[in-house]
Amino acid sequence: MEFLGITLTEWTGYLASFFVMISFFMRNIVTLRYINSVGCLFFVVYGFLLDSWPVIITNVAIVSVNFYYLFINKREPEKETA
Repeated sequence: MEFLGITLTEWTGYLASFFVMISFFMRNIVTLRYINSVGCLFFVVYGFLLDSWPVIITNVAIVSVNFYYLFINKREPEKETA
């Protein structure tokens, strides 16, 4: 299946790259982790479409780290002392 001469697999890779790239423009670390996780999940799908275990394993690891910091290791924001 193609759209504009680009396969579904390639579109998935472009979408994944877009989200990962956009995540680095975020100032808020929580937002960065959420958007980066979306990109990494697209990369996991991309890895499966390519049957590429290095892509799958790396991005599952990154999503796991993001999940850990977003949901398991929640810290209260540091308060400024005046």
